[in-house]
Amino acid sequence: MTDVQLYKRLQYLNPSLRLEVYDFIDFLLKKQEKENKPKKPKFGCAKGRFKMSPDFDAPLEDLKEYMY
Repeated sequence: MTDVQLYKRLQYLNPSLRLEVYDFIDFLLKKQEKENKPKKPKFGCAKGRFKMSPDFDAPLEDLKEYMY
């Protein structure tokens, strides 16, 4: 359906029904906006996916000469 076809059909409606169509279009636009919004990740959603070694914070052997 093109915009022109939609507009022609809209002209046949009485003013009260046009107002309903207008409100429905607003509803659809808000619904579309909610669907397109990126979702934020929930805290803890990656729990169990990564495993860190126990010596993660230990100094590296390669950098010993630079430490004082």
